[in-house]
Amino acid sequence: MSKSAGPLVDKGVGPIARRESRLAYTMILPTVAIVMAIVLLPLAANIWISFKPVGIADLRPPALLANERLRGDLEAAGDEATIQYRLRNSSRDAALSDTTLTDTLPEGLEPIDLDSRCTLEGGSLSCALGAFDPGARGELEIRVRAAEAYLANPINPRDSDALTTVRAPNVLTNLAFSLENYRAVFDGEEFMQVLWVTIFYTLFGTLGAIVLGVIAAQLLNRDFRGRSILRGLYLFPYVAPVIAMAFTWLVLFDPFSGTINAMIQAMGVAGEPVNFFGARMVPVSIFGLEFGFPLALAMVIAFEAWRYFPLSFLFILARMQSIPTDMYEAADMDGATPFQKFFRLSMPQIVGILAVLFLLRFIWTFNKFDDIFLLTGGAAGTRTLTVDVYYQGFAIGNLGAGAAVAVVIFVMLLIFALLYFRALPKGEGL
Repeated sequence: MSKSAGPLVDKGVGPIARRESRLAYTMILPTVAIVMAIVLLPLAANIWISFKPVGIADLRPPALLANERLRGDLEAAGDEATIQYRLRNSSRDAALSDTTLTDTLPEGLEPIDLDSRCTLEGGSLSCALGAFDPGARGELEIRVRAAEAYLANPINPRDSDALTTVRAPNVLTNLAFSLENYRAVFDGEEFMQVLWVTIFYTLFGTLGAIVLGVIAAQLLNRDFRGRSILRGLYLFPYVAPVIAMAFTWLVLFDPFSGTINAMIQAMGVAGEPVNFFGARMVPVSIFGLEFGFPLALAMVIAFEAWRYFPLSFLFILARMQSIPTDMYEAADMDGATPFQKFFRLSMPQIVGILAVLFLLRFIWTFNKFDDIFLLTGGAAGTRTLTVDVYYQGFAIGNLGAGAAVAVVIFVMLLIFALLYFRALPKGEGL
């Protein structure tokens, strides 16, 4: 029986089933290819640029610039004038080769002594100008004589644009690669500091958002009047525009006119205004122990936790409300305290969703740019790797170095995700 069962099963997935399977894979293959292209092409382009010495100026390809003007008056038949083209290589680094210029002469203008590099067919002027060194300049002059046809319909030669074509090396498309961008990134004095700031900001921002989410979910995990209104208010930091929230925080904590500064001075907590978003380090003394406290960094971490705790709160509250209430009723009968009920009943039930939230929030916070940039611009010891990408790419103009930092971010997040999935206990829904 066992021998006959095998062929029967094989017949069930026989040639027809295999053909249907191949047809299904063939039909979804274009969709898979498009999705993979959308995901992988930007990453591949970023990696490609990270190995090339590319600056912002390199985004504009070298060109031969031509400035045309007419020297002389053409008021009567037989008058002569000169059409002059002033030429310039737009690049100071790249040489041009096989340059050409084409233009259209107005009807009735007859060339007198055509430059040997040019040909005229009909009214179309075509010139082969050869090579131009980096930053080189040149001139091309065409002597012309006016005929009756031109005087009947005088058109300024500048009305037709002179077009140029060139052959020039393109740093973005050539096959020359270099590790110079990575050397510049890792040899920089600030890289380790930026890396530690990123880790510090990501870790505490993630934990802060999750802890606040747990507290908020615990508070609203019971029925009371106004719970729906309070739940809506808790979502406000997350749904409000980040620019509005950042502006509000900057106004509240302004060292000159901020409400918070006025309050802490009135309460005697601080004798002078505190620059919350501008102070890299402030001295703190606790029980005789003095140390420097990274105030600006702590403020952007607090903003991160405050703004994104509603997302954690929603997930955790939904999980809490699915826990059977009879467990809590049994715990009440046994005299369990609220802390015992939370840590021994609720926590084991929500640990899975906390693990998912930690992974998501860690990746999102690691990639966060807009919040920090709006609050401090990356100053006062708050520059993270994402802000460093902007600084390298646009503030300094070194796109290659910015791409190298972005690749470092991608590799670090990839390693973190692999280690996290490997270390996570099975059965946590991941």
